Amino acid sequence: MNVDNMEKPKFYITTAIAYTSQVPHIGNTYEAILADCIARWKRLAGYDVYLLTGTDEHGIKIQKQAEAAGITPQEHVDRISGELRRIWDRCGVSYDGFIRTTDPAHVETVQKIFRRLYDQGDVYLSEYVGNYCTPCESFYTDAQLVDGKCPDCGRPVEKASEKAYFFRLSKYADRLLALFEENTDFVQPPERRNEMINNFIKPGLKDFCISRSSVKWGVPVDFDPENVVYVWVDALINYISALGYSVDRTGPLYDKYWPADVHIIGKDIIRFHTIYWPALLMALDVPLPKKVFGHGWLLIGGEKMSKSKHNAVYADQLIDWFGADAVRYYCLSEMPFAADGVLTYEMLAEKYNSDLANILGNLVNRTVAMTKKYFGGTVPAPGEYVGPDRELIAACSAAAADFAAAMDSYHVADASAAVLALLRRANKYIDETAPWVLAKSEEGRARLATVLYALLESIRFAAVLFTPFMPETCGKIFAELGTEAGDYASLAAFGGLVPGGTVGEPVPLFARLDTEAVLKGIEEENARALQPEVPEFQPEITIDDFAGIDLRAAKVLACEPVKKSDKLLRLELDVGREKRQVVSGIAKWYKPEDLTGKTVVLVANLKPARLRGVESQGMILAADNAEDDVRVVFLPDDVRPGSRLR
Repeated sequence: MNVDNMEKPKFYITTAIAYTSQVPHIGNTYEAILADCIARWKRLAGYDVYLLTGTDEHGIKIQKQAEAAGITPQEHVDRISGELRRIWDRCGVSYDGFIRTTDPAHVETVQKIFRRLYDQGDVYLSEYVGNYCTPCESFYTDAQLVDGKCPDCGRPVEKASEKAYFFRLSKYADRLLALFEENTDFVQPPERRNEMINNFIKPGLKDFCISRSSVKWGVPVDFDPENVVYVWVDALINYISALGYSVDRTGPLYDKYWPADVHIIGKDIIRFHTIYWPALLMALDVPLPKKVFGHGWLLIGGEKMSKSKHNAVYADQLIDWFGADAVRYYCLSEMPFAADGVLTYEMLAEKYNSDLANILGNLVNRTVAMTKKYFGGTVPAPGEYVGPDRELIAACSAAAADFAAAMDSYHVADASAAVLALLRRANKYIDETAPWVLAKSEEGRARLATVLYALLESIRFAAVLFTPFMPETCGKIFAELGTEAGDYASLAAFGGLVPGGTVGEPVPLFARLDTEAVLKGIEEENARALQPEVPEFQPEITIDDFAGIDLRAAKVLACEPVKKSDKLLRLELDVGREKRQVVSGIAKWYKPEDLTGKTVVLVANLKPARLRGVESQGMILAADNAEDDVRVVFLPDDVRPGSRLR
């Protein structure tokens, strides 16, 4: 039988599509790296793999961010999606498909699915009254709130009441419970499965809202354009729409790869993927995904990353300092199977030096250098294997077996540990055999050939296994070994490296870091990043231009909010010769009592304007002190109202 002509087994793996509210931090990026590592492993093991990732681009949060920035939502998501794709590429994420929920084909599929569910009675129109968390784009019942706040992110929720469409989730409660009880591997780790059963399914599933009428940035319900499809339903459908599925057709990618072998997601969104998503697929009579793996969070100093806490760490910065493969290796090797991982700059630098520079890099460099020195760069033919050789060969076989078992069960950190154990054993083997001593005698050279071959072959084993973790580095290792990159099948027996080949030049794979200097550099870089950005200066003006601006000292006689506005204050000013009324958008930072009696700077000859129906006769000066912080310019109390500023 011609193995090359045999059809490869299929493997479809997805990430949760990243929300385009902001550029992803390393905690978000970890998921893409994890999915890529699993996808690369499956390719290495002979599978036909399709890795899907992408961006989730609808919802009220994006709508509000775009409005605040003065751009359209589409412009906002175009920028963030482009940035995310750049970061994924820089991290070596080998995705086969990249979907955006603003893609026309996806939008059409969502609309058709919504209509079908409505036509068959699984979706109905009602009124939603409940709690909504804008950052999570999620609805919660009172019972699900924790201390009155969102159970996922801990932020305040808003009471929402509006006409909306609901999905009959309760109709599928029994089938969902049977799914969890009969397919105990459907949700991994097991802790996540137990959480879904005990916290959501057994207490009783209620129908959930799947549209919003107060949100405009979303997929419109085609038969009721006042409503848009709830962002989570829109997002979940990407897993089949990206493959060409629609209610009236499937497509070659869908027919080939669905159902998904595994959805890789964060533990905080597992409810959507293991309850809502299967129920929607049941309603559509679509096969369910085989597995959902909810990984833990990558914590910074024990805390979840958050831009508002100023503790978010980004892949770009880490790669600039440590390199992409080192960042990949750290994230993948430090995240436990069923718990959260921890990232600090100190830990990353320490692991870089210990695992990558010392254990891996030093082993490769020494072995290749000795091959060049003692055999002119030619891979020697081994003789008979004895004690330590056989132990190293056994370590290679054990590493390959342990690695495969760990990767297939998504114990990725354990897979990494299996390879590192092999590398440690190889370093110990050098000490046991002392090649430099063997090289001193003619009788030792035959033994030396066996030792160096065993070392080169063990490095090849490690490089094949570590390829999903560090693809660029392992490519360099294969070049140094003078061999092509091998797949997992090449590890079936020890001896795949062909004697007589020529090794490459030994080059440091990971130059040892000066940890103190690196940490100091990062600290200084972070301190600069926290400084508010200073706007660029305006074009030069002449003294005559400046003289045309009439700046006057003005005393605030009274101040009050402008009706029907949460941003504007109306100030009554004494400017010496007369009184003026000015409207200023500073209500977010100042209360009326903060301003009354103070002396401010007035641009007195600014053409009057009407704001919210109130005339403003000038403008008071204020400074953008920092991000989202405005400070009014005050003058000493003894400056006479009407005095001109020069």
